[in-house]
Amino acid sequence: MSGVKYQSWDNPRCEILKSLARARPMSRKLCLTCKGGRLLCGASSCPLLSRIQLRSPLEEKLSQDMFGPSPSVFVGWKGYPNVFAGPMTSLSPENAGLLDDPGSWYGLDFNDIIRLRSQLVRSKGVVNVKSRNRFVEDNRDIALSVRPTEVELHFKKKPSFGMSFSPVSQPMGPSGELDAFRVTENPKIPRRVEYVLSDEINSVEQAVSLYDSNFDVYYLTRVLSSGAMGLSENKRLVPTRWSITAVDDMIGKALMERVREFPFINEFRVYSNTYLDNHFEILLMPGAWEFEQFEAWAPQTLWTLSFDEPVIAQDSEGYGGRSDYAFNEGGGYYAGRLGVAEALYEMRRQARAVIFREIHEGYVMPVGVWEVRENVRKAMHNPCMKFATMKEALTHVKSRLRIPLGRYVQRSEILRQRRISEYV
Repeated sequence: MSGVKYQSWDNPRCEILKSLARARPMSRKLCLTCKGGRLLCGASSCPLLSRIQLRSPLEEKLSQDMFGPSPSVFVGWKGYPNVFAGPMTSLSPENAGLLDDPGSWYGLDFNDIIRLRSQLVRSKGVVNVKSRNRFVEDNRDIALSVRPTEVELHFKKKPSFGMSFSPVSQPMGPSGELDAFRVTENPKIPRRVEYVLSDEINSVEQAVSLYDSNFDVYYLTRVLSSGAMGLSENKRLVPTRWSITAVDDMIGKALMERVREFPFINEFRVYSNTYLDNHFEILLMPGAWEFEQFEAWAPQTLWTLSFDEPVIAQDSEGYGGRSDYAFNEGGGYYAGRLGVAEALYEMRRQARAVIFREIHEGYVMPVGVWEVRENVRKAMHNPCMKFATMKEALTHVKSRLRIPLGRYVQRSEILRQRRISEYV
């Protein structure tokens, strides 16, 4: 999004910020922890996200009866265990495979992401998560297919256009309640997937097995959400936003188990990347696995409208991992941890890791935790800076952060620790 760093609430330039600026919502401190995903304020929907009202030139393509390729399914969470679920269908057949593949979006700006997601129609039918009827089976086959599957849809009324946003899942475009739908071609489901999912092992073992067979977390999220994973008696639909974090957590823990067996790195390393006004500095230090992540939000972003100073959130874990949810950062914590664990596994090395994530004013809307995951993955594949001492590494990190390093250190569970090796 060109010129975004010169934007302000009083001088909005992109359509997203213009939409928000018209209403100029005022957030509370609770908003930064919730980020619209947990409804901690007690409202039925996030009052800040509801202010983002955008229209699309594709609106004229919406009709009560539709036909097209479906690259995925979406499972809602409200009303659980009776939730809305259904296929996502493309209004742009030539781009269908791209529309629900965040791993391929890196480099796109906010307007590009909105443009893509506005071409994907979410169809909704109410279903119990434990149901095993034809509707659930058809949705499962769409989710398991490695290419978009043609479907016919009949809605109760013409779908309405609107954009909905989440801090975990990617933005959602038009939606409509289904009256009926059917799959009109055979889904392309790999034999390896059918074999693993037919085995009577739990969902963690299935997810790890498929990941080891080069199926990325974006595909695994769809599979888990569709209710295809787990022991036969435990299979059920999983709301999409829950499945995103669950897959990051499952795969991350599996990789961490392997990383703990590797030798330590023998120097201090710093990796960097910036995308969508999110700046990352990732510090790796010699030692046994530990992980910490900071989210530092600039004032006057969507979630920090009531703040005049940057706000820092922090979550961490020791060598044994964590058993409780990373409440302060939510899904972004697990996405960042996965990116680091993947890189260490590729290196066949073990390290203590600290992620400094600074979210700047230009981050005008939530696009989902895929942004964190891909930022970290990109950073870990960029050339790194290497240092002999912690002091040298932190001096470099300090030079690349907006917020004084001391504000991070005083909150840190890892950086405040002193080890004998640091004095040698």
